[in-house]
Amino acid sequence: MKVLISTDTVGDVFAYTVELSRALEAHGAEVVIATMGPRLRREQRELLPGRVHESSYRQEWMEDSWVDVAAAGRWLLILEEEERPDVVHLCSYAHGALPFAAPKVVVAHSSVLSWWRAVHGSDAPPEWGHYREQMGAGLAGADAVVAPTVAMLEELESDYQLRPGAGTVIRNGSAAPTAASDVGKSALVLGAARTWDPARKLATLDAAAARLAWPVTIAGDLGPTGRVRFAESTGALGPAALAELRRSASIFAAPAAYDPTGLGVLAAARDRCALVLGYIPSLREIWADAAIFVQPDDDRALHDALETLIDNRNLRAQLADRAQRRAAKLSIEWTARSYLGLYERLMAPQAAARA
Repeated sequence: MKVLISTDTVGDVFAYTVELSRALEAHGAEVVIATMGPRLRREQRELLPGRVHESSYRQEWMEDSWVDVAAAGRWLLILEEEERPDVVHLCSYAHGALPFAAPKVVVAHSSVLSWWRAVHGSDAPPEWGHYREQMGAGLAGADAVVAPTVAMLEELESDYQLRPGAGTVIRNGSAAPTAASDVGKSALVLGAARTWDPARKLATLDAAAARLAWPVTIAGDLGPTGRVRFAESTGALGPAALAELRRSASIFAAPAAYDPTGLGVLAAARDRCALVLGYIPSLREIWADAAIFVQPDDDRALHDALETLIDNRNLRAQLADRAQRRAAKLSIEWTARSYLGLYERLMAPQAAARA
């Protein structure tokens, strides 16, 4: 089986592609990857298995991107003709409307419409109307739509009139846990995300860091005008450096107002961090009793939750253990097998027609 995966080089979508493509290849699939967005950094390129086709087309969630989105679509159709994949796996919505010969899977990692509602408390303004139309057409044109959580699938059904039952949930997975004890953990609270994204609410974490007994480190791109007041900032880190920092942190704080993929939290849980998370449907759905939840804008509640975990070693260890056991159930092996089963079901009609 050959799978063509289109992906973004920014943030969680890229991490998802790395983990999934490696797992698919481990199961015998041939993976071809087409990247869009900023050019791959050397350390990113080294993480990707298989054959990689690289571009710098702007993504549909970016402003003034539609010329690039159309050009990227033409490029993907050419790649399909060259590569002859059995399945096209898209991490962009609009390209689901393209006339690929192979079955099309559209994976909904996030959406500007639900992001806007989470950040601003209102519907996206009229200038996002074309985005809504293009996303809806792409979802309607897909042979299968996948979301990482029930919460994200319900957002799609509401925003794009995706009919109930048309989508399926395949939870994001991660590699096996790296440590079974708290050996090597230090007195450190970690937050990791793009600080300039207001949905991540790392300003809440920065404010909560004031007068904590432990240091708080925020890893991620601050953007051109970003700054922190009470936490320490590492700036953007490569995957290896971020993984090393996660393994040393005792607590991971993600007071997000919007986090459909949850991949950063999953990685922290795998690395045995106690979790303090935003009280939002997607995170509560996955982590339930394996985390402490706070309202995303409530820096006082976040401060109190962090202070409680700092002061209570037993509670911290208990939560870290619960999070790690939950992460072990969200394995990349299960995720890959779920996608392979979906691919096979989509390929079956074409295989029957050739028989």
